[in-house]
Amino acid sequence: MSASVNIIVGSHVWVEDPTEAWIDGEVSKISGEEVHVRLTNGKTAIKTISKVFPKDNEAPPGGVDDMTKLSYLHEPGVLHNLATRYELNEIYTYTGNILIAVNPFQRLPHLYDTHMMEQYKGATFGELSPHVFAVAEVAYRAMINEGKSNSILVSGESGAGKTETTKMLMRYLAYLGGRSGVEGRTVEQQVLESNPVLEAFGNAKTVRNNNSSRFGKFVEIQFDNKGRISGAAIRTYLLERSRVCQISDPERNYHCFYLLCAAPTEVKEKYKLGNPSSFHYLNQSKCYELDGVDDTNEYIATRRAMDVVGISEEEQEAIFRVVAAILHLGNVEFSKGEEIDSSVIKDEKSRFHLSTTAELLQCDAKSLEDALIKRVMITPEEVITRTLDPVAAVGSRDALAKTIYSRLFDWLVEKINNSIGQDPISKSIIGVLDIYGFESFKFNSFEQFCINFTNEKLQQHFNQHVFKMEQEEYSKEEIDWSYIEFVDNQDVLDLIEKKPGGIIALLDEACMFPKSTHETFAQKLYQTFNKNKRFIKPKLSRTSFTISHYAGEVTYLADMFLDKNKDYVVAEHQDLLTASRCSFVAGLFPPSSQESSKSSKFSSIGSRFKLQLQSLMETLSSTEPHYIRCVKPNNVLKPAIFENLNIIQQLRCGGVLEAIRISCAGYPTRRTFYEFLNRFGVLAPEVLDGNFDDKVACQKILDKMGMKGYQIGKTKVFLRAGQMAELDARRAEVLGNAARIIQRQIRTHVARKEFFELRQAAVCLQSNLRGILSRKLYEQLRRNAAALKIEKNFKGFLARKSYITARSSAITLQTGLRAMKARKEFRFRKQTKAAILIQAHLRGHIAHSYYKGLQKAAIVTQCGWRRRVARRELRKLKMAARETGALQDAKNKLEKRVEELTWRLQIEKRLRTDLEEEKAQDIAKLKDAVRSMQIQVEEANAMVLKEREAAWKAIEEAPPVIKETPVIIQDTLKMNSLIAEVSKLKESLLLERKDKEEARKAQSEAETRNIELVKKVDDYQGKVVQLQEMIQRLEDKISNAESENQVLRQQALAASPTGKALSARPKTTIIQRTPENGKAINGGGKIGSDLTLVSNIREPESEGKPQKHLNEKQQENQELLIKCISQDLGFSRGKPVAACLIYKCLLHWRSFEAERTSVFDRIIQSIASVVEAQDDNNIIIAYWLSNTSTLLSLLQRTLKASGAASLTPQRRRTASSSMFGRMSQGLRASPQSAVSVQNNRGIGRLDDLRQVEAKYPALLFKQQLTAFLEKVYGMIRDNLKKEISPLLGLCIQAPRTSRQSLVKGRARANAVAQQALIAHWQSIVNGLNNALKIMKENYVPPFLVRKVFTQIFSFINVQLFNSLLLRRECCSFSNGEYVKAGLGELERWCIEATDEYVGSAWEELKHIGQAVGFLVLHQKPKKTFNEVTKELCPVLSIQQLYRISTMYWDDKYGTHSVSSEVITNMRAIMSEDTNNAVSSSFLLDDDSSIPFSVDDISKSMQQIEVADVEPPPMIRDNSGFGFLLARSK
Repeated sequence: MSASVNIIVGSHVWVEDPTEAWIDGEVSKISGEEVHVRLTNGKTAIKTISKVFPKDNEAPPGGVDDMTKLSYLHEPGVLHNLATRYELNEIYTYTGNILIAVNPFQRLPHLYDTHMMEQYKGATFGELSPHVFAVAEVAYRAMINEGKSNSILVSGESGAGKTETTKMLMRYLAYLGGRSGVEGRTVEQQVLESNPVLEAFGNAKTVRNNNSSRFGKFVEIQFDNKGRISGAAIRTYLLERSRVCQISDPERNYHCFYLLCAAPTEVKEKYKLGNPSSFHYLNQSKCYELDGVDDTNEYIATRRAMDVVGISEEEQEAIFRVVAAILHLGNVEFSKGEEIDSSVIKDEKSRFHLSTTAELLQCDAKSLEDALIKRVMITPEEVITRTLDPVAAVGSRDALAKTIYSRLFDWLVEKINNSIGQDPISKSIIGVLDIYGFESFKFNSFEQFCINFTNEKLQQHFNQHVFKMEQEEYSKEEIDWSYIEFVDNQDVLDLIEKKPGGIIALLDEACMFPKSTHETFAQKLYQTFNKNKRFIKPKLSRTSFTISHYAGEVTYLADMFLDKNKDYVVAEHQDLLTASRCSFVAGLFPPSSQESSKSSKFSSIGSRFKLQLQSLMETLSSTEPHYIRCVKPNNVLKPAIFENLNIIQQLRCGGVLEAIRISCAGYPTRRTFYEFLNRFGVLAPEVLDGNFDDKVACQKILDKMGMKGYQIGKTKVFLRAGQMAELDARRAEVLGNAARIIQRQIRTHVARKEFFELRQAAVCLQSNLRGILSRKLYEQLRRNAAALKIEKNFKGFLARKSYITARSSAITLQTGLRAMKARKEFRFRKQTKAAILIQAHLRGHIAHSYYKGLQKAAIVTQCGWRRRVARRELRKLKMAARETGALQDAKNKLEKRVEELTWRLQIEKRLRTDLEEEKAQDIAKLKDAVRSMQIQVEEANAMVLKEREAAWKAIEEAPPVIKETPVIIQDTLKMNSLIAEVSKLKESLLLERKDKEEARKAQSEAETRNIELVKKVDDYQGKVVQLQEMIQRLEDKISNAESENQVLRQQALAASPTGKALSARPKTTIIQRTPENGKAINGGGKIGSDLTLVSNIREPESEGKPQKHLNEKQQENQELLIKCISQDLGFSRGKPVAACLIYKCLLHWRSFEAERTSVFDRIIQSIASVVEAQDDNNIIIAYWLSNTSTLLSLLQRTLKASGAASLTPQRRRTASSSMFGRMSQGLRASPQSAVSVQNNRGIGRLDDLRQVEAKYPALLFKQQLTAFLEKVYGMIRDNLKKEISPLLGLCIQAPRTSRQSLVKGRARANAVAQQALIAHWQSIVNGLNNALKIMKENYVPPFLVRKVFTQIFSFINVQLFNSLLLRRECCSFSNGEYVKAGLGELERWCIEATDEYVGSAWEELKHIGQAVGFLVLHQKPKKTFNEVTKELCPVLSIQQLYRISTMYWDDKYGTHSVSSEVITNMRAIMSEDTNNAVSSSFLLDDDSSIPFSVDDISKSMQQIEVADVEPPPMIRDNSGFGFLLARSK
């Protein structure tokens, strides 16, 4: 991974950083070999040019799904690509054929559901987004096609997600080759159910993971020759046995010990257990509990898991007894005995644990003590018994504990394998290896040494595989690769395992000498490997050594190597446990051979480890490997945290960077011809303008740039390390020159624009100044003219004022005199008119009040009568509803509605009563006021008359001259007083009028409200009427259904009067349909077999004889009918002849009313045989779809169950008592139902479609015909799907396959490519046209045609939309334009086909339509979250929008996706949905149900005139079918 020297000022580069691993920046200065880089964090770094790596600024914003597509394949590029994809929740990335899986630490269920499995099934590797299913798919297809076993190696450190990845692999393999296992559980389920048991006994807490697997697990999934799973086996390797006796803080021992200590009290008392801190094997570490884990619940779950995998209760008790015995055994301590080099049990506490151990293992306590502290040596002369010193006794104790636990674990694995079941004859397997990854801690001991040795072995296997893949890639492209060197780590393996000088051999040798210590062992290592470049001696330690592994240097502490490597096979231990009274313990230690039992035999854990590893490598070498590298992004185990240093270390440990080094040794940069020309075509524009082949054009560009050592394959350009950076530097130089030219032109344009703006400003300033001077001169002239005008106007004003004053005085005098006279006249007339108006209004008010009272009384009477009628109807409905339990819900709703209406009527009545009372009070007040006013007016008039009479008398009696003036004065005063009184009365009358107007307004408003309430009441009454009608219809349907059921039951009982024959009759299935949606399950069996089964119900034992009421002539007619309908009879006046012929014959023969007949079965079998013979011929299928739908519609309108009138007489009487019941009764009693049949002469007019009392065979025939119609509909729909599915596949692949020719500067090639692209859509349109033409020619009902095309368009929507979400190359701008053009073709077809045959099918494409609209949108970054989710794509879910937004890339204009703020909002909502357990699947599912019912078909089809159909020639001349001719005439 050497850096490129093509670094110039301004280049974007990567620089190593101690905290971020790698950080990007821009080169600001180059001084010889030193490079000054301005980092993105604001700092400046100075590095040597060899430590600086170029950065690809043109990398896709969402990263690349395959690391080999990176322009610069180096460590920072790989890290940045993984971080970019992890931020978008893209946790899978390829490196060639290696899958890197980054643990998301959150649930992503949409990535692993069944829809996702369906998408990856059959897909080639790399076709879809990276996924663990793709690796499993490749392994499965390779096994099926090549017949060779495959293996999938899952590796990674603790917490990286290896176990979950293994589960997903097994789920997918079970999906591909699944077959039910024992007791209904699949093999995959049984393997997964064994995980809790293996985790309890094989997992422990380590420094980095609370549930680390301390053993390697190789799951062999076995397949038969048909590719189905036939068995499975779990092989375990390299169990960490030393952990039983030695653990370090803060780690824990195996989980099972802590689970047993947390068991219920009675269990602990039985095994004499206590707190984990009281046991030596557990208290070496202070960690006893795990955060968030309840050991008590885990114990119960483990016992439950044991039950699931088939471990009996007795075996479970024995297992936990052995586990408890190991804990007690660890507490047995020793002290020096009286003799030299002897030992005894230390104290009573140790003896208690010893006796408890013997009791649990059911062996003799004294024998156990002797086995721990004594050894028997057999010599030819005698048998010598010697005692062990305390140190040796402790070693013997620990050896026994490790041996017991190891045998127990092996027994569990064998038991689980027996439970799962294996296929001994299976020759094809897929193995899934889940093994611990490379470990490097602060303190590393013997366990880390063995683990890293394992990973070195696997890395060598991995390197060989990667180099092999490189060779295959080069050979495929036919380039020379002979000089490429292979990176190998054999020297490290020799250092560890080589005999006799390897570390393991020296360790075994040191263990065999009793006086050896860890210091002598370390010194032996220093002496042996002082010249080995892979072995390093630390300066400040005497017992440590460092090995340079492929993943880095690891320092090991040799202090515990000797103790952890010792594993004596002690004969005393073997004999002791073989003689155990417990059969389980004795079974763990079967009797050994006599030779091996003579003495204790040393066994090395390291040697056994090496043998197991060798066996594992032999297994892997015999299979084709596939690699998955699991990565843990952070140590806090939380989502959305990406620690660069941690990731880099894991990539090194996982061998990913080693694979990159192998790629860099050859040709790390590979680009297709299209990608190379698209990126570097600017270096040689003349090449693009010329009509060169892509390969020749690439070579010309490379030759022009002076590149050496590159290779050009068949489809790709292969560049050596550094050449990509050099080409990018040349390209940056060309683009920089072009940018400078553009800048020069832009600056010229800007300067010229500024000059014109200045000149225009000067001209504008001059004009404004001249305008100001002109305005000042004008203002002076205007003032002079104004002064003259003011003087003139003022003088005129004075003259005019004096004239107006004189004129006004004269007018005032005249006006006063005339007014006096007019007022007198007006006063008299006004008084007279006021009295008349008062009388008129009062009489009108009285008449109006009387009318309103009558109107209100009529309304109240009507409401009361309607309420009485409604209550009567309610009582009747209640009585009817009590008889029908199925309509209980409708009755409850109706009662609630009636109660609500009653409540509203009561409220309205109260309102009306209150309003009437208020109005009566107001009217009474007005009447009183009018009466008082009338009285006052009459009194005033009387007084005026009296005074006038008195005045006249006084005038007549008095002398004329002397009494004249006083009388006038007195009369004037009286008149004035009367006038004042009249004015007061007028004012009071006005007030009364106002009050009256207000009362009238209030009354009108109340009347308006009453009218509205009456309208509402009428509306509610209408709704009640509708509900009653609906209830009536439902009652009719239920009565018909009950009638059919009763007929079926009566027929079944009639067939076996004793009741015993029912159990002997063969069973059959009638397809059930739900009344809610009318859909039936689209069964997968053949038509004939499904329909012939039904006939067995109504064929008694005597059915073999001819039916008594049919003569031979009628049987011949039936044969002729069956033969006739087997042919294509065509159509007559748009009606299917076969359907009409069958209906007319059955109706004439009265087959619908027959108790027993076989004609129905023969008709169904005849039609089914014709359809099955040509199930791929859409013309035949459409023909019978038309016939069956027509015949079913006729039967639906004609047949009714017999006995329907007598089943529910009370309900019928109740319904007919109401108005709606009488209407329905009148319809049922129409003349059409009164046609009677006389003997066998005929049936009256066939076009009346009278209803026939159908018997059991006819009802069953209707059900059979319904199932057949659904089957035929499904066949024509599925055939159309099969026809357009390959074309849709071509549409999905077309943008990727033809994008290579869409290079800038090649107009002719672009035009040809566009025509080729649109041709696929035209093929789909042609297929739809053909299907529509066939269905039109066969007169398929438009209702069914609409349903077919609606489901076809839904299928197109699902396929296109799912491909958009699963293929990143399809989620581009150019592909959006392509799909949009294709959708335009489909839309034009829908318009041409008209709504009659297409209906709302176009609306089914709403998902792909909105997604495409989003892809071709230019201003995506400017759109807000609400605009995207609610305006642009309201139908799409947040998960779907998020995936499209993150996968989008613009290959045409270079635009970007939505803003980071929108992405953040989407991610927040998705995390909330995940926490709320909301399904987050982003794929659509295709609906293959039947979207209609028999009632839908019957309603959609018009009345069929069967009498107009001409009979076919075959039966026209037959006398038995003469009734057809008579009616056709």
